[in-house]
Amino acid sequence: MKNSFINFDEFAKYSKPGPRYTSYPTALEFSEEFSYQSYINELKNQSDQTPLSLYFHFPFCRSACYFCGCNVIYTSKKDKMDRYIDYLEKELEILSKLVNTKRVVTQMHFGGGTPTFYDAKELERIIKAIKSHFKNFSKDAEISCEIDPRFLNEDQVKIFVENGFNRVSFGVQDFNDLVQTEIHRIQPFETTQNAVNLVRKYGIKSVNMDLIYGLPYQNLDSFKNTLELSLKLNTDRYAIFNYAHVPWIKKSMRKFDEATLPTPKVKLEILKFTHDFLTQNGYKMIGMDHYAKPEDELFKALKNGSLHRNFQGYTTKSGANLIGVGLTSIGEGQRHYAQNFKDLNEYENAIDNNKLPFCKGILLKDEDILRKAVIMGLMSNFYLDISRIEDKFNVNFKEHFRHSLEKLKEYDNFVNVSEKCIEITQTGTLLIRNIAMCFDEYMKENEKRFSKTV
Repeated sequence: MKNSFINFDEFAKYSKPGPRYTSYPTALEFSEEFSYQSYINELKNQSDQTPLSLYFHFPFCRSACYFCGCNVIYTSKKDKMDRYIDYLEKELEILSKLVNTKRVVTQMHFGGGTPTFYDAKELERIIKAIKSHFKNFSKDAEISCEIDPRFLNEDQVKIFVENGFNRVSFGVQDFNDLVQTEIHRIQPFETTQNAVNLVRKYGIKSVNMDLIYGLPYQNLDSFKNTLELSLKLNTDRYAIFNYAHVPWIKKSMRKFDEATLPTPKVKLEILKFTHDFLTQNGYKMIGMDHYAKPEDELFKALKNGSLHRNFQGYTTKSGANLIGVGLTSIGEGQRHYAQNFKDLNEYENAIDNNKLPFCKGILLKDEDILRKAVIMGLMSNFYLDISRIEDKFNVNFKEHFRHSLEKLKEYDNFVNVSEKCIEITQTGTLLIRNIAMCFDEYMKENEKRFSKTV
């Protein structure tokens, strides 16, 4: 495949630190200024007509994957894991007194960590606890779980299917032996293949695979092989992430020799090949980092305007209030974001005091809500209907965003701006984070806290 429309040497100059915009404002703006009582007021004031999306975080992993940026606790102690279930049950009990649990649940997601580090009986206990409070799941609810293929068996899959789980996401990252050794995640192709076959056997129809480019020792040829192997599994979706190298935040990343990381030019070559390879094999690009088959719900959501971006990436259910349960979980309402404690002792202490384990968040200003609509619109659709924003927020777009549009001129070759819309070109989609940054009121020059955009 030819890299026909990209001058990689020139394009790589746009690599700079920037957010992934799973929220706006980003989590770095969360603070304790948004108080516990303010959060409780936001929960209590939510409309009974607004559906719910539930996220449950399971932080435990047996060992470290050195590339991982998630909030994880490494352990093999069953008592600590069982204790966590006790506290999840207590947290649900407190939550049920503050939120109308009769509201329709349109989405539930188990993330981690490694949710399938819990065995079938433990998973069943967790699900029963959830459904003892939240009983009104919609018929088309998306119920999903992140799965490490190294920790999955038939009994677990049976429990998922019996309880309505209809989507799973497999963490793969790369099939190359050298890369797997370096990132401390040995996962042969056959392990992933067996896991995919198992969930298919029990009728789970939506299967996602996570891959990461930018890892140590990756190059274009090695990633081509990973893609070719992955295609044999016939998954419905891909999430193709740019490795976020943030060793100042995650100590495990300091184990990498930075000289082994692919350059921005090589990463762009990998990304371009990935796009061509997947689209030529029947997948459609969704947002910044997802691909889906045309019959997949994610692609349908893009077409009907219900595609939504949050901390789990792109989802099919917009308009719901997200409630995060468990250590470090993040929730999202119409005017707020809220995050739970990251420290296990603080998490337990809050619940022992009959309080939700909330630690910080942000109450959105009117300007935040406006810019969130712009940034998330661009991130989800690579397109923004200017007149729609003007009508909804009663603003003159060109006047209100004149400074942002001035910054956008740096990307003139990748963006078409008219009186009616902003449209990102095919090449420009590779720079969508940079383009969205032009509308970010919190972004500072030479921002160092984020991973590189390219």
